[in-house]
Amino acid sequence: MAAIVHTSCLSPIHGFSKAGCMMMGPSPSVSNTNPTTTSLVQLGKSDVRVSQIGIGAWSWGDTIIWNGSWDDKNIKETRDAFNAGMDGGLTFFDTAGWKGGDSSESLLGRAIKDRQMQGKSGKAIVATKFAPFPWRFSRRSVVAALKDSLSRLGLTYVDLYQLHWPGLWGNEGFLDGLGDAVDQGLVKAVGVSNYNEKRLRAAYNQLANRGVPLASNQVHYSLLYRLPEENGVKRTCDELGITLIAYSPLSQGILSGKYTAANPPSGPRGRTFNAAFLARVAPLLSKMKEIGQRYDKSSTQVALNWLLAQGNVVPIPGAKTAAQASEFAGALGWELSRDEERELHIIARNVQPIQGFPAENF
Repeated sequence: MAAIVHTSCLSPIHGFSKAGCMMMGPSPSVSNTNPTTTSLVQLGKSDVRVSQIGIGAWSWGDTIIWNGSWDDKNIKETRDAFNAGMDGGLTFFDTAGWKGGDSSESLLGRAIKDRQMQGKSGKAIVATKFAPFPWRFSRRSVVAALKDSLSRLGLTYVDLYQLHWPGLWGNEGFLDGLGDAVDQGLVKAVGVSNYNEKRLRAAYNQLANRGVPLASNQVHYSLLYRLPEENGVKRTCDELGITLIAYSPLSQGILSGKYTAANPPSGPRGRTFNAAFLARVAPLLSKMKEIGQRYDKSSTQVALNWLLAQGNVVPIPGAKTAAQASEFAGALGWELSRDEERELHIIARNVQPIQGFPAENF
């Protein structure tokens, strides 16, 4: 288990952050929390501490999967989501990007700056990523890309910098680039994403040889996608003291209970989470709703609490609105019973998982 540190015992940390996938809206009756203080968990063996649940900002600025268009209304909603997360104790934000304009990084940076200018309390802890495109060959490309990200974010450093996926080549150089970024004071901690067990161990050892801890591995993990339990990644993270950051913890909103076989999601998600799939997942959604009613919690909050119960996991659900961010905060401060956690696990095993990110098998 990662060490938990209470914020009242810490001096302020100036921090700013593959983002998680989206839950499309809160359930009608939702019990949220608005803690005046929140617990932080140590990110691996690094000095960085993050909220137990983070917020994924991958969808911010996207016009392909989540948003048909991006306008001032969307920008205001994401700014409100940022502030709701901060106010609710979810101060860890995960982003990614390689372009300007209204990209995830630039929108997050603007939200941070706006909050500071308004004199609101709290410091954001920010994670972003390096995309190992085929035209990026060396360790120098890692630092160069990071400097571009810092420019978009409007920051002088980030708390966590991650390799977004294993490259087709050059991975040893990319890991050296992460170490260089630490040495130059541009990042506080480094991690990887979509790394399988073999690559994870190799990355851990290479960084350890220069005295840099591998803080995290960000992978797809949820009740409906449990590959990290099956391929040794979760076990290896626990063994080596690497925090598992769970993206898509709500399976792109499916675990919120909003969608049914008669009401599947629209757009690209509807092709993956079609009526047949939603029919198969119905018993799990029904049980989640039943358990949630015992605690006055939504299915979304049950799904996130289940991940927390696995230990050494920081879920990063995506939030585009203040209501979503507030609902995520309601997954903290209570616990599923061991029997409830196991029951959900057993029912979920009856659902054939969707195809994950191919890079997991590189």
